[in-house]
Amino acid sequence: MAKKVLVITSSMRRGGNSETLADEFIRGAKDAGNDVEKIALGDYELKFCKGCLACQKTEKCVINDGAAEIIEKMKNADVIAFATPIYYYEMSGQMKTLLDRANPLFPSEYRFRDIYLFSAAADESEDADERALCGLQGWIECFEKAELKGSVLAAGADSVGSVKGNPALERAYEMGRAVK
Repeated sequence: MAKKVLVITSSMRRGGNSETLADEFIRGAKDAGNDVEKIALGDYELKFCKGCLACQKTEKCVINDGAAEIIEKMKNADVIAFATPIYYYEMSGQMKTLLDRANPLFPSEYRFRDIYLFSAAADESEDADERALCGLQGWIECFEKAELKGSVLAAGADSVGSVKGNPALERAYEMGRAVK
């Protein structure tokens, strides 16, 4: 049975390296017969969480912006994949803002179980995404039915398009193909 896969890209550069990784995951997930939707956070206005916790009672955020639409899509997805450039060894601010704003999901009957992370970093070390993974894992731990199923880092991707030919692209595609 096809899964509903939501891919959220957080780079402000269209066609950037992390988005290219996400696109390979999407191609693999579609080839496996899944229903895939991609959202680019740059297309939405996202304000910062106020920390009021009203969403814990209402399952809705008091802030009226683009986050509500994204959160609803997250709630109804079986699989969520995040793609982020690595800035200062961490996820992008856009991605962190969305994770904070996804607080209405905590008390909800969310469907997602499998979470993936795709990232690109100028740094060539294979652990350049360690802090981003740690931050995402902290969010996942708040959702007891969800787990990190995989991650792919394209290290040494220092300019738009430099991910081309990187073995991370094949790994992202294969992760997508494995979504069943």
